[in-house]
Formats: sequence, structure tokens, C-alpha cells
Amino acid sequence: MKRLFFISLAILFLCAVMVNAAEPEKINIAVASSDKTAEASVSNEAAKCPYYLIFDSEGKLTEVIDNPYEDASGGAGPSAANFLARRGVTIVIAVNFGSKMINTLKNNGITHFGFKGSVGDAVKSALEGRQ
Repeated sequence: MKRLFFISLAILFLCAVMVNAAEPEKINIAVASSDKTAEASVSNEAAKCPYYLIFDSEGKLTEVIDNPYEDASGGAGPSAANFLARRGVTIVIAVNFGSKMINTLKNNGITHFGFKGSVGDAVKSALEGRQ
């Protein structure tokens, strides 16, 4: 009876592992933006941009966030990186990144890309690069 119980547990465990392995990677892209639409320009500064536009793995805009660190006098990079990490962001796109923000993004397992152009084009580029 104990043997049957442990075999059943092992089968359930393996099924759970296989289901999780089959799930596609969850991607949340944050683009530092000069405005609240995908037609806006990617912001020059990752940490002090006016907005972060959040996109899902299909490139759909899911959220627009006012950057709480836009006017920070110091420490904006690490603060913004940790803020985005808490929101489940996996990729951050901006024209420029400070070294402290890059380090904090890396420590949180977040990828960053430099991109100059529209927010929509930046997301397309990031998604094409992930395939």
C-alpha cells in the first residue's frame, strides 16, 4: 500500500513538472517612454523617463505606469530597476541606461536593450530577438 502511495505521488510530481515545462516563457517588456502610447519615442533615459509602457509576450500594451522616479535627485536607476522587478518585468528597453541601473537589472535577472525609435518598433524588435 505504501509503495502504491509513493508511486502515485511520483506520477503526480512528474505530471506537474511536465505541465510547467510546457508553459511558454512569461515575458513582460517595459519600455521607457516619452508619452503614453506605442507611437511615442523610446525615452533617452531609462531611469528618469516620464512613463513605462508594459507589454506582454504578444506585444500587447497591458499597462501604462507613471515613473515615480522621474524627478529623483539621486538613486533613480536602482530604484526604478527594483520597481520594475517587483512588477514582474523581464525586459527593459530605453535609449540609454546608467551603470547602476544596469547592475540592478542584472541582479534581478532582467535583460535590457538599447533602442532608438518608437516604442512599438522597440517591442517588435525585442520580441523578434526572443524567437
